[in-house]
Amino acid sequence: MTMKDILSPKYNDAVHQIKTAIMQSQSKALASVNQEQLALYYGIGRYISYNTRKGYWGKEAVDVISKQLSIEMPGLKGFSPRNLRNMRIFYEKWKCLDTNSSVATDEMQKSVNSSVATDELQKSVNLAVATAKLGSKIDAANNNLLDIPIAAFFSIGFTHHIAILSGSSTMEERSFYIHLCHEEKLSVSELQKRIAEDAFHNQGKMPNNFNAAIPDNKQAFKAIQLFKDEYLLDFINVEQLGQREEDIDERVIENEIVHNIRNFIMTFGKGFAYIGNQVHYDKLGHDNWIDLLFFNRILRSLVVVELKKGSFKPGYLGQLSHYLHILDDDERIEGENPPLGIILCKDADKTFVEYVLQDYQRPMGVATYRASQERLKQLLPDEEEMKKLL
Repeated sequence: MTMKDILSPKYNDAVHQIKTAIMQSQSKALASVNQEQLALYYGIGRYISYNTRKGYWGKEAVDVISKQLSIEMPGLKGFSPRNLRNMRIFYEKWKCLDTNSSVATDEMQKSVNSSVATDELQKSVNLAVATAKLGSKIDAANNNLLDIPIAAFFSIGFTHHIAILSGSSTMEERSFYIHLCHEEKLSVSELQKRIAEDAFHNQGKMPNNFNAAIPDNKQAFKAIQLFKDEYLLDFINVEQLGQREEDIDERVIENEIVHNIRNFIMTFGKGFAYIGNQVHYDKLGHDNWIDLLFFNRILRSLVVVELKKGSFKPGYLGQLSHYLHILDDDERIEGENPPLGIILCKDADKTFVEYVLQDYQRPMGVATYRASQERLKQLLPDEEEMKKLL
């Protein structure tokens, strides 16, 4: 990077435009800080995108501009070269929202006089900040756009948006994770974990009979969306327990879950309160032991989780239905919805599970789990391949 680059009029002009937009944005009311920040970053991203993609700036332009901003605005945070490039990504990934993206002309970019460029940058910022207008633009956009949650879009931070854009490939995925962040108030690390678990493809895909067994359609939909078809129990490590995988039984898994109940609840979903494990009910002189019992605040119902170390068997549903019957009779209080149950097993044929579930009237579903060493095995060659490599 040469002194000539640093003093280049076109870069000084760019610094002036961005600095002006930053100062104007910072003067807005605190109540709309997040919305203003997203609008600011969208506008800056648009400005950087046009100039870098059209070749008006040199390859090191973003680094030069970032350095000059730090010199002229000491203490300024969030405008590192990496973040400026993220702003460009933010704009380019959501470019479909910008109906005026073609307004900028070559003449504007060639002009040393900054007045036109300033107007265009401010148009971008103002365009993004107008929520209602943005909503109407989305509705009028091409067929690839889905129902973007406008309120949720502006409620989550820029870092969340970058994590979503980095971890999703379709508009539907983006919309899902925006909704998820908004509804569950996820931190960035929690969001990244949900993306790594591929929550989008797993959420709402668990075989269940909720639509048929839960009369309230809204309640059934909530239940369907709450559970995933597979859970990564990465806090369970058989090797650390000193046991071979084939020797592990349900009680070992249960004990590990109980010892890591906070991790399990975070993995399982939102609104769960742990009641106990091996919960005993005496029904007509017969002992009944429920593996794991929770209460879910969103569903306002008790949730039974039965652990099975092997593959799904139809008989598991009969046992679970029996437990739900007991809870419905003896435990459910006024104002609560009927209890529902989940079989958590090693593997299951989804088509077969859905077929068997038709025989039951109580709300149930079947999910599978993986432990940490299984995830590692997926990344390593199998035994024969390892022998060849050695």
